[in-house]
Amino acid sequence: MARQNTVFKEAYNRYVTVLRAEETLPSEPEIAAQLGISRSTARAILARLSDEGIISWNKREKVVLRAPTADDFFPTEETDSLHAIIERSFMQRILSDDAAPGMQINELELAREIGTGTTSVREFLIRFSRFGLIEKRPNSHWILKGFTREFALELAEVREMFELHSAAEFGRLPPDNDAWRALAEIKAEHHAMLGDLDHRYKAFSALDERFHLLIHGAARNRFIADFYDAIAIVFHYHYQWNKAFARQRNERAIHEHLDYIAALESRDPAAIEFSCRLHLRSARQTLLQSLQQPAPDTVTP
Repeated sequence: MARQNTVFKEAYNRYVTVLRAEETLPSEPEIAAQLGISRSTARAILARLSDEGIISWNKREKVVLRAPTADDFFPTEETDSLHAIIERSFMQRILSDDAAPGMQINELELAREIGTGTTSVREFLIRFSRFGLIEKRPNSHWILKGFTREFALELAEVREMFELHSAAEFGRLPPDNDAWRALAEIKAEHHAMLGDLDHRYKAFSALDERFHLLIHGAARNRFIADFYDAIAIVFHYHYQWNKAFARQRNERAIHEHLDYIAALESRDPAAIEFSCRLHLRSARQTLLQSLQQPAPDTVTP
């Protein structure tokens, strides 16, 4: 039940993001297909939208009565999966001010802090250890090897190589590929965020991650998909922790994304490469700047 509730809340937040006043909504099966959820979950989303006065629902007719506000969204902590909760707690620990090379990470302590079993924590740490930030020691202990400027530069370099290849592949996808529909939805979410940026800019990191994950998926390369986990985690958390001028920086990144999306839609290889390089250069700068700033005790997406 808890997992189903998380799916509902996460899908609800995604759907609320793209709603427009006076828009007529599609059928329940179409909404379910659009969000990748069951029809019963789609029905639950519509019921909540109706209860909150966001839509009018009269049999098959569903009309948006008002634009959603920040108060209409479920809090991020209510939509997180167990994996995301472990990930957040782990990253808070290894990227905090007190973290230094040689620091010990204990599976039992981390599991107790999160309120979950050690098996889930161990599986996460084993998976993450491949990227060189932590190393296994006996008796359920791990050693932090350190997040350095050199590590950040190497990570950014690999990300750029992977994404340039993936973006080029995206531009060659056939017109009927589902990725184009997903890209159109993400584009709409960017415009919606720009329309209410003062309330929504803090949610940009999640949208940023979805956008880049979609692009990487076009490569159909298991090694790129696998390594993207480390790329996404590190960029995602550092992006949130660099609070200086966050609204302005996110606004610039949204415009860069929209230019990037336009280049992908044009299918022009030169335009795709130019927009990709320009945006990744900004992301690299943001990552490096974050290394010079203290990380807060808690993360507020």
